[in-house]
Amino acid sequence: MSTYGSPGALPQTRPTPPQRGSFPLDHDGECKKAMTSYLACMKKVRGVNEDECRNLAKAYLSCRMDRNLMLRDDFKNLGYQEPGPPAKAPEPEKGVKGELRW
Repeated sequence: MSTYGSPGALPQTRPTPPQRGSFPLDHDGECKKAMTSYLACMKKVRGVNEDECRNLAKAYLSCRMDRNLMLRDDFKNLGYQEPGPPAKAPEPEKGVKGELRW
C-alpha cells in the first residue's frame, strides 16, 4: 500500500491538566438546587453578569467546597472581590471654556 498523501508521523504531545485541576462530579445531587437556581437566573437575564446571578454562583461554589466536591479556596481567587468603598467621582476640570489643554 502507498502512504502517498498521508500526514506522516504526528508529533507526540502530552495532555496538560486544567489550571485549577479537576474535581469530582456531583453524582448525588448535593448541590443541584444551587446549580438549577443559578442556571435559571442566567436564563432570566440572558447571560448578562448580574449581581444576583453572581451571588447564586458563589453559593454553588460554596456548596461544592463544603461537601468536598472541590478544593477550598478563597473567593477572591475565584473572581469574587470584597466590596470596597465606592469610587470617588472625578473632580470637574478647571479652566476656561474652549481652552485647549495639552
